[in-house]
Amino acid sequence: MAKLKQLFIYALLATLAITTGFMLRSQLMGVGSQSLSNEQSKQGAQTLFSTTLPDLQGVEQNISQWRGKVIVVNFWATWCTPCREEIPEFIEAQKKFNEQGLVIIGIAIDQPDKVKMFSKEFGINYPILVGSMSTWSLLEATGNQRSVLPYTVVLNRAGEIVDSYLGQINLKKLENQIIPLLKEQPNNQQS
Repeated sequence: MAKLKQLFIYALLATLAITTGFMLRSQLMGVGSQSLSNEQSKQGAQTLFSTTLPDLQGVEQNISQWRGKVIVVNFWATWCTPCREEIPEFIEAQKKFNEQGLVIIGIAIDQPDKVKMFSKEFGINYPILVGSMSTWSLLEATGNQRSVLPYTVVLNRAGEIVDSYLGQINLKKLENQIIPLLKEQPNNQQS
């Protein structure tokens, strides 16, 4: 029994160290808009639209169901302080621009029960999907080579990645990006 307790403490300390490392890394990185090559943007969008993840009720949701809207995909975790700080701004943006065709999709890389409690506590008004550690490859495919959380990707109505942000993003910066996109009509729908 003592050995099991000791093993549990070591696992808890290792998890805490990893979490602290990710948080510190995210804080030090700050927000940075990234430019992706056309090829990276195209492949990242294709990977994103072919992804299926469970929602908070455990129902598999394919991201392609939101094609044709301006999409903001935010990768986050409940243990990530900058993630927690930016979520109220995403809630406000979703409320403000929903009728104009904005959909924010939160992809939590966390435990489903924690994500469900957090979403309820914060009153998140946009789709939340739950990823696992394997979801880090989706971040990389969409341009996050540093594995930083939070990470946000903006797609236009045509399903093209137009920008991505490492670190916390604020409402003003997000609005500057999405308002012109909401006014555009898609010129071609990718399949």
